[in-house]
Amino acid sequence: MIKSFLMLGQSNMAGRGYLEDVAEIYDEEIKVLINARWQTMTEPINPDRPTSGIGLAATFAGAWRLANEDSQIGLIPCAEGGSSLDDWAVGGALFENAVTQARFAQRISTLTGILWHQGENDSFGGLSNVYREKLSHIIETLHTELNVPDIPLIAGGLRDFLSSGRYGQYFTEFQQVNQALEKYADENQNVYFVSSAGLTANQDGLHFDAVSQRKFGVRYFEAFSKKKNILEPLEHENDLVKQIEDRPLTKKERIALLEISFADGSITLKDFEKYLNSLNNE
Repeated sequence: MIKSFLMLGQSNMAGRGYLEDVAEIYDEEIKVLINARWQTMTEPINPDRPTSGIGLAATFAGAWRLANEDSQIGLIPCAEGGSSLDDWAVGGALFENAVTQARFAQRISTLTGILWHQGENDSFGGLSNVYREKLSHIIETLHTELNVPDIPLIAGGLRDFLSSGRYGQYFTEFQQVNQALEKYADENQNVYFVSSAGLTANQDGLHFDAVSQRKFGVRYFEAFSKKKNILEPLEHENDLVKQIEDRPLTKKERIALLEISFADGSITLKDFEKYLNSLNNE
C-alpha cells in the first residue's frame, strides 16, 4: 500500500524554486494525487500558481525511496500561495479541500504524515502571538476528521532573508513564528520542527530557491524518519540530494520521459521514433 503525505501551507510548500536550477527527479514509485488518482510525480508538484516550481516534497519523497526501496510514496498537494492561518481555518475552503483530497487518498493509500510550511502571512501585525493556538486547532481537527490521531506533522521554519527582501516590511515577526513552531513541536508528540538555517532565496527574498528546497526536503525526511527536530543543516544533505537526483532511471522511466518530451512538443516525431527505437534495442 502506498504511504501518502499531505502537503499543506503557502507558497514555500507549493514551491517557487526555478525548475532549470536543479536536476530533474523522476521515479515511477513516487506518486502525486491528481483527480483522485495516483500519477507519477513530475515537477512542479503543487501548481497553485503559474509561477509554481521546485518545492521540498520531491527530495522528501526521494529520501523516502532511498530508505524504502520496495515501497511507493504518494504526495497530496494542497498548498496555496499567500495563504494565512485564517485561510486554513477549520471549515474554510482550504481546510475542507485538504480533508477531501486526503480522504480520496485514504481509499488507495495509508495516510502517513503531514508536511507543513506556512507562516509568512502571519508574520506581522501581532498575528504571531496566536500562531501556535491557531495551528494547533487546525492540526488537531485534521487528525480527527481523517481519523489519524498519531500521524506526524513536520513543520519547517522561516528564514531570516524575509526581513531584507523586497517584501521585508511584511515579515517583521518571522522569528516569533519560528519560536511558536518550535514550541508547538516541543509540547506535542509526533510534531517535529525543521530549521531553514543556511538556506537561500530567489531574488525576491521571499521564496526558497530550488537548491535550498532540495536540501529542505531531505531535512524534512530526517525529522520524519528519526522522529526529532532538525535544528541545523545536515552534514550529508548535499550528498543525499545528489544521490536522489542521480538515481539511474529504469528503461520504462526513460521511455516515459521520452513520451512526455514528444507530447509537450520538445522533440519532433522523427526524433521521438529514433530515440524510442534506440531504447527498445538496448
